Amino acid sequence: ALDPRCDRRAGDVLINKRMASAFFETNLRSLLQFHRIDTLVVTGGSTSGCVRATVVDGLSCGFRVIVPQEAVADRHETPHYANLYDMAVKYADVLPVAEVLAGLTAMPGD
Repeated sequence: ALDPRCDRRAGDVLINKRMASAFFETNLRSLLQFHRIDTLVVTGGSTSGCVRATVVDGLSCGFRVIVPQEAVADRHETPHYANLYDMAVKYADVLPVAEVLAGLTAMPGD
């Protein structure tokens, strides 16, 4: 079940994933390309698992990837911060949530 705090809209797409990366055996890449999306904001509850796998695959598919640092978590602090550091160095822009939200607010449309 989805968290009732999620503000889902009628046109929102729900993708059920079975593996760590949201790209693996899903139509996510095709959907993003169809809509000419070039940037991803990745959040989630397993920094060292699903978040990292999706970030690496997103970059490998040619997307700019952003990780809001307060919007990801892990079971233990050490792997959480180690993976945030590694993603920031190699794969993604790891930014404060306030900076990500400011960037989204400045975007046209919606």
